[in-house]
Amino acid sequence: MNFFKSKTAIVKDATIGKGTKIWEYANIYGCQIGDGCNIGSYVEIQNEVTIGNNVTISTHSFICSLVTIEDDVFVGHGVMTINDIKPPSYKRTGSKKHWKNTRIKKGAVIGSNATLFPVTIGENAEVGAGSVVTKNVPDNCVVAGNPAKIIKQK
Repeated sequence: MNFFKSKTAIVKDATIGKGTKIWEYANIYGCQIGDGCNIGSYVEIQNEVTIGNNVTISTHSFICSLVTIEDDVFVGHGVMTINDIKPPSYKRTGSKKHWKNTRIKKGAVIGSNATLFPVTIGENAEVGAGSVVTKNVPDNCVVAGNPAKIIKQK
């Protein structure tokens, strides 16, 4: 094992990169996590998630199926991702065909307690703490609010 896993973390059917650290009570399954990542306590990462290298996912965050996080991304505490915009579609239909992808591009920063609907967060973009992101965020932009709006271009 080339990564650190706390005794209380659950890692099942996942590929974990070299030098990655997984802290207490994390629940990780069916996903791929790159090298040099830091996965905080009480984080859940579901199946069909791909995480690049040097990514930090802070405590109490939820990364649902169909999320891709590129290299060098910072995810703050309590960030929630959503793949089903009309829940519970799977329970009603028995199908995940209505679920949507989320992509967080290289170098993005997601502030604590942000909620990300199925969107693309641009390269080096920043999402303010507590924001609810319902639309794609362009590269090099800062968004904040509910719903999140562009407040600055870098």
